Amino acid sequence: MLAAHALVDGHDSPALRELAGLPRRSDETEIRELYVQALHELGIPLPDEEAAGRCLLTRLAFGLAKDELSPKDVADRLSMTVAARTQEETRFLSVAADYSEWIGPDDLPGWENDLRTAAHSLTASTDLGADIGVPSSRRD
Repeated sequence: MLAAHALVDGHDSPALRELAGLPRRSDETEIRELYVQALHELGIPLPDEEAAGRCLLTRLAFGLAKDELSPKDVADRLSMTVAARTQEETRFLSVAADYSEWIGPDDLPGWENDLRTAAHSLTASTDLGADIGVPSSRRD
């Protein structure tokens, strides 16, 4: 679905078109190969794991700061394998990792506030811009 959104946004390449047309349950290897090929055709370098993780942290922080994602959306999308480089990234990751489905109703507002504060701190300090996009809250 993301490939189709990229086409709608004006990005176009043969591999991206093929990727957009794949069925939902396609082979993961085929998807990855087409994804890498589409990035190459579009002149977009494939980020290393650290850069990709930092982009994810920043995208989630901007999504939360702009009220495009809820605190729970952030916690659900965050991989604990993401590495943080700056103090602000570390704080955002640490607060997000504190989320649990068993968090009490009295503690939830405090956690949400702490996460929003960490998100605003990260978005104000990052060298990765707001233009990197925000993951949608839809489950496509």
